[in-house]
Amino acid sequence: MILFFTILITAVLMEGVAWGMHKYVMHGFFWNLHEDHHVRDNHDSFLERNDSFFVFFAVISITAFALWSIFGWQISLGIGIGVFIYGVVYFVIHDLFIHQRIKIWRKTKNPYLLALRRAHKIHHKHLGKHDGECFGMLWVPMKYYKGQY
Repeated sequence: MILFFTILITAVLMEGVAWGMHKYVMHGFFWNLHEDHHVRDNHDSFLERNDSFFVFFAVISITAFALWSIFGWQISLGIGIGVFIYGVVYFVIHDLFIHQRIKIWRKTKNPYLLALRRAHKIHHKHLGKHDGECFGMLWVPMKYYKGQY
């Protein structure tokens, strides 16, 4: 039971971690890696420098799995799985649904997904490092449901 709750809590808390990383690291001292994600029509390849951020979260997940493997700590296993689950959800939502890196999930009438896409578009309207908004991925402020943007 503790494993299930550790996975759940970790996956939920990852939204806050991702928000903080995006606002203070990606739009902060590692803007040079994230900037190409905000430049329109500047994608010469399938990958961007921005994609290197997945390594940070992968290292956290792999480290947690290693600690579980070495010491048998169930909480480490739960953290590793929770971070991994968030990463998969992030990839599906951000890369497949929002940015259409693979053209498979183009149309939806789901209000949550439409609000999520709208919030992300507002984030990308700011092409620079500053004045951004909507740094999270899965939590969407209510104003994006109402079509105020």
